[in-house]
Amino acid sequence: MTPAEARAKFRAGLRVPTAGYCPGWTQANLLSLPREDAYDFLLFAQRNPQACPVLDVTEPGETSASIFSGDLRTDLPAYRVYRNGALVDERSEVVDVWRDDLVTFLIGCSFTFEAALLDAGVPVRHIDAGSNVPMYRTNRECRPAGKLAGPLVVSMRPIPAELVATAVRVTARYPAVHGAPVHIGAPGLLGLDDLASPDFGDPVEIRPGEIPVFWACGVTPQAAVMRSKPSFAIGHAPGHMAITDLRDVQFQLY
Repeated sequence: MTPAEARAKFRAGLRVPTAGYCPGWTQANLLSLPREDAYDFLLFAQRNPQACPVLDVTEPGETSASIFSGDLRTDLPAYRVYRNGALVDERSEVVDVWRDDLVTFLIGCSFTFEAALLDAGVPVRHIDAGSNVPMYRTNRECRPAGKLAGPLVVSMRPIPAELVATAVRVTARYPAVHGAPVHIGAPGLLGLDDLASPDFGDPVEIRPGEIPVFWACGVTPQAAVMRSKPSFAIGHAPGHMAITDLRDVQFQLY
């Protein structure tokens, strides 16, 4: 399936997590903020590059981007709408709440390197299960910027112990889409006591001999929105990403 074909399905109402969709094509997190808050977020992203690797930024009001030729308001499978930091709606399009002053940021997504993990023989449990990746708010604080502050959010993939080094090596070659893990094992050191209850996404089975491995996650900006309470924001529903017109290999370091 091409990105354009996937976007057409989402525009027609298909609502599914995008892990495993369009292998070889780069996926991205989305955050749209009023122009008055855009500089603060750009600075927040610059100060927290592993969690918020910016791939593209639109002009105010634009509904497409240089890396996303579809409609940013309709061509993701699900969106979240925030007012004063509160999640007020989750929906399949945001045309009627779109504003001419919104600046949209497309942020690298770890789904981009999952095809490379699979090619290297590293299993990806949520793809095998047909579920969403589990994501957690941690006790690590991001470096604040202007009005914005919040915790680091991580995604977790259980990896067989003998393949953890492979997973680190493979994902480190993709720094523009979160890169190497930020933490391996010992979830309590991240303030996570119950991996069966993620803050976003779905829980996955951790089997004997597997180690939970944690990557910085592009839901971190939405955690900052919830903490910092800007007047308005639109994000993707966690795990329901923007499928861009870029190839994964464009972000791979050799």
